[in-house]
Amino acid sequence: MSEINVVPYIDVMLVLLVIFMVTAPMLTQGVKVDLPETTSDPIQSDKDVESIIVSVDTNGAYYVEIGDQGSDPMSLADLREQISKILSQRANSEVLVRGDEHVEYGTVVRLMAELQGAGASSIGLITEAPENDK
Repeated sequence: MSEINVVPYIDVMLVLLVIFMVTAPMLTQGVKVDLPETTSDPIQSDKDVESIIVSVDTNGAYYVEIGDQGSDPMSLADLREQISKILSQRANSEVLVRGDEHVEYGTVVRLMAELQGAGASSIGLITEAPENDK
């Protein structure tokens, strides 16, 4: 018999597909932040450059995310030191801020001042589109 039975391979492929579909949403990491809603044009960015995302949650805790890697909550001084180290290695990285809409305005302003002090030349803000515009 010179034929290969591919039915078992299809079964294995479908099982793997289901496993990956179930586990993929669990792999998403990040800090739960309720972003403010506003209408704005998206910023144009280079796809080659990996963004540094700094998040501020409702309690005012700071987090740094680079690609898929997140961090534990940190103080503003530790954040400045870490961003400074990252920008010394990746000078052309863009820095984006995800601030919870319920966090105080002064907290975000202090964060942006520390980011500029750490060497960030331009800082972007991440928002979400309002529900009625979708």
